Amino acid sequence: MEKEVCTRSCQGCVKHKHRDKDGQEYKSLLCRLNRIEGQVRGVKSMVEEDRYCVDILTQVSAIQSALNAFNKELLSQHIRSCVVDDIRAGKDEVVDELVSTLQKLMK
Repeated sequence: MEKEVCTRSCQGCVKHKHRDKDGQEYKSLLCRLNRIEGQVRGVKSMVEEDRYCVDILTQVSAIQSALNAFNKELLSQHIRSCVVDDIRAGKDEVVDELVSTLQKLMK
């Protein structure tokens, strides 16, 4: 469930979503992020070791694929929980937010 931190319209407002820390979805997201973090560290090491450019580019491509997979999973969870809950609560503006988010992701 999303929760707004402040009630006035300002740039300092931050939305939050409670995630069950013991839930499978939460664990899956963190597992993906940990794997991506390790991949980025690996690329850093490759640069430090003066590895061949094509090898580094190949690893960067793998990181981009992993980030895309993370985005797909998070977006799916967002639609199934936040978007559905907000629509049921009569907050139709969430559809505009979703469209804007999809446009940013598809650049």
